Amino acid sequence: MGVERERARSAEQPVRPLTLAWVSRHLEAGERIVGSEVLHGGITAEMRKLTVGARDGRTRDLVLRTFVDVEDAEDWLDRESVALTLLVGTGVPAPGLIAVDATAAHCEFPSLLMTCLPGRTVLEDEGVERRASLLARHLVAIHAVRPVERVRGYVALTTADTVVVPEGGDAAVWAAAIDVIRGPVPRWEGRFLHRDFQPGNVLFDAPASSPAGVRIAGVVDWAGACWGPADLDVAHCCTNLALLHGPAWGLRFAAAYEEAGGVLAAAASERLYWLVRDGLAASEEVRQFSRPWREAGRTELTTRVVEERLDAYVTILMDTLR
Repeated sequence: MGVERERARSAEQPVRPLTLAWVSRHLEAGERIVGSEVLHGGITAEMRKLTVGARDGRTRDLVLRTFVDVEDAEDWLDRESVALTLLVGTGVPAPGLIAVDATAAHCEFPSLLMTCLPGRTVLEDEGVERRASLLARHLVAIHAVRPVERVRGYVALTTADTVVVPEGGDAAVWAAAIDVIRGPVPRWEGRFLHRDFQPGNVLFDAPASSPAGVRIAGVVDWAGACWGPADLDVAHCCTNLALLHGPAWGLRFAAAYEEAGGVLAAAASERLYWLVRDGLAASEEVRQFSRPWREAGRTELTTRVVEERLDAYVTILMDTLR
């Protein structure tokens, strides 16, 4: 928690001098930074919205992403810059890359500068059915992207030995779930993955006057973009929806993805493998999941509540697909 507090304090400070000079070199002639706002909700990176003013009085917003003392920051930013470049012209609403300093050759810390997309994250329960359908359709579109050059393959960091069984969790259910990921990896067909596709990384245009008119305005945080099975991306969104809105939403999102034209593993045992793998991965990061949600207004989602939902979700998966 001390590291988190230090990063939070660091993020509240003005843009660092070397980084400010670097950003300024990538602005249009006559432009200058006239405002800076910290964007909350991120886990690993500092995010700031920079307001840039021109001589004629017009302004535009950019986003500065900075990794402070983060291991593998160069790799994350390299992945993101590659992803943002290849998404140009695909129809996927992603930020436009302006500049990247992945090795901190010019900035105090590894940084990336990009355009600012409209919209906002929406995490409340109301309207989740409509938003889940939109999420599914956009994830199908992301998986339809065919990079000219293959991006790097996915990495599954969770192992059977790193899973953290929630307090009060059904030991037998969790033991069986852990045995699932001890087994062989199912055969899969490769797709371009976002790798962290979930409501916190999607910006919605949700007019207050017409809730039914909600649409997705942008998808952000492409630092984990990679090549892998569609099931892995779907499983990650399933886990997030289950923890945000209730355990049943996990399998409901998987169904919505197929209804939108997406293709998942044919066998139930193969689907179970990917869904369980991501659910178990969340067991190691419950605090990281719940903190930004509470900061965004979901104050009822304490660490304990999220643990209970995760336990219920893993149980549903094992009861339904095993």
